[in-house]
Amino acid sequence: MERYLDVSTLEAPEPLERILSSVDALGRGESLHVYHRRDPLLLFPLLQDRDCRWLSGRDDDDMVHVFIWRDGDDGAARAAAEAFARCTRA
Repeated sequence: MERYLDVSTLEAPEPLERILSSVDALGRGESLHVYHRRDPLLLFPLLQDRDCRWLSGRDDDDMVHVFIWRDGDDGAARAAAEAFARCTRA
């Protein structure tokens, strides 16, 4: 199951706080799709510390999509990769 979080209109540090709160609530089989206006570079080391994996890329409108799931959750990883491919440019 994919959760969706649009932080594109929020000012720092609110996007980071909301993303981390949502990541902490992820269960087995769930991924988080974050829609952002910029690359959340400070987020990635924090995801690593939480044993999470992610894919990050831009769409045709230059908006950032980050898909996050827990390490070892193969079902969530597959679903996130498929959704990532649909919404980002190659």
